[in-house]
Amino acid sequence: MIKKTAVSTHKRYTVTDSDSSARDLQEAPLQNAEETPAGRIQLSYRIAINRYKHLPWFDRIPWVTWMITAVISVMWCITAYQVALAAGAHTIGDILANVFSNSQNGDVLVAYGAKYNDAIVGGQYWRFITPIFLHANILHVSLNLLNLVILGIFVERIFGHLRFLLIYLVAGVISVIASFYFAPQEISVGASGAIFGLVGAYSVFVLVHRKAFRRGGIPALAWLVFIIGLNLGIGLVIPNVDNYAHIGGFVSGCILGWCFTPFYVLLSGEGKAVLTDVHSLSRRWPLALLTIAVTLFLAIIAVQLIGG
Repeated sequence: MIKKTAVSTHKRYTVTDSDSSARDLQEAPLQNAEETPAGRIQLSYRIAINRYKHLPWFDRIPWVTWMITAVISVMWCITAYQVALAAGAHTIGDILANVFSNSQNGDVLVAYGAKYNDAIVGGQYWRFITPIFLHANILHVSLNLLNLVILGIFVERIFGHLRFLLIYLVAGVISVIASFYFAPQEISVGASGAIFGLVGAYSVFVLVHRKAFRRGGIPALAWLVFIIGLNLGIGLVIPNVDNYAHIGGFVSGCILGWCFTPFYVLLSGEGKAVLTDVHSLSRRWPLALLTIAVTLFLAIIAVQLIGG
């Protein structure tokens, strides 16, 4: 499967890619120092960060991030138009004025799939998914799309398309479940719970590879803790921010990150050495199925507890 050749003080190993691109191979130079535990962690970090550069051009595109961005954008355009119509706007100028005034309408959001407990208890279980693609107004959708594009592209390149999609959707659904249970009176929409899930997954990636960072990764982890705390703190002072969804998304993202964060190790077989991502979906697909099953179970339990 691979070749190992000695060149000066370097060793070269072919690296098996993860998830959907497992057929593609790349080469990574190894220093002798990288045969120590800390060196292997540094190598794993470098491979994970630079993995996408060695893929075919289509696989280098973070198409899951762009697909989610497109769906959110289309849904916001539809709901914003309906909100403007409900406010009595009919001309293009009036519609744009309504949009840029940050106008919102709870009835429109509920009609298009917002988290609304009465409807979920009544059997509309798809509302555990649809809220993560809906937004209240232009400021809400702009901030979330900015965070999604900046963070999503980076995280998708590290985790790969399928793991990224799994983390985003599962963390998003669990964020809605958390809001459903802990804030039953609130109508809730937004991708921020799923985005917090991406933050959680990346935080675990940094934690696992902390020896690849300066000072054991403490500054990087401290910065992540600060950003997370700041965002949660903002949610305490600004009205209509669903911190239950944020916490649910972040905690589930951390758990998913611990299970699926890319980690490359040297495995030997048939006289060849292969740097392999031991947390890839191709190796951990039973755990991925269990994750989905647990998410469904949590949704069922929440409905039973709320609905009686």
